[in-house]
Amino acid sequence: MDEKLRILLCEDDENLGMLLREYLQAKGYNADLYADGESGYKAFLKGKYDICVLDIMMPKKDGFQLAQEIRTINSDVPVIFLTAKALKEDILEGFKLGADDYITKPFSMEELVMRIDAIMRRVKGKKGKEITMYKIGKFTFDTQKQVLIIDDISTKLTTKESELLSLLCAHVNEILERNFALKTIWIDDNYFNARSMDVYITKLRKHLKADPSIEIINIHGKGYKLIAPEQEEK
Repeated sequence: MDEKLRILLCEDDENLGMLLREYLQAKGYNADLYADGESGYKAFLKGKYDICVLDIMMPKKDGFQLAQEIRTINSDVPVIFLTAKALKEDILEGFKLGADDYITKPFSMEELVMRIDAIMRRVKGKKGKEITMYKIGKFTFDTQKQVLIIDDISTKLTTKESELLSLLCAHVNEILERNFALKTIWIDDNYFNARSMDVYITKLRKHLKADPSIEIINIHGKGYKLIAPEQEEK
């Protein structure tokens, strides 16, 4: 019997918070609700949570600060941010902190549950049988540790960067269709997620620029292609 998934829910809007908690509990999750970042942090220290759903605008400690502190205790726990405004600065800030997902209010409860399920599937999938090491040019990419290594220099990738690079590696020298990537990683191929994928592609290009034989190119209207020298089959 699978234990119930434990969700740390931090939302300062009392009505929305209660609704979310009731909905998540009705869907079979364990959800603990806290109205500010400070109490959310204390709860995280005491409890064992599988995923955190954090409102950005909160008293005492905002969602970004809370996520940073949570990440210092547990660098792998997935974080979803709830934001009242789709501000590019906010979104980029959240991604810099390694957010796994972003939901802009107003959103449907069903959408939140879909995002949570998708993230948890990926987390479980990581423990599965998928390829854990890729060689790309001079780089070694460890998908489980989310680390990119070249000449003894290791770069830790965020969850999203790692997932996107894994997909690109799985389709190396072939077109990775934009919609397929969006639906696999972001669940939804809406404009907002497509913009955030572009941000990640730019980040990956920066990470990979140490090896000039590798590039990620845009295939207009279709998606992306990771160009890398063919590896010799062992």
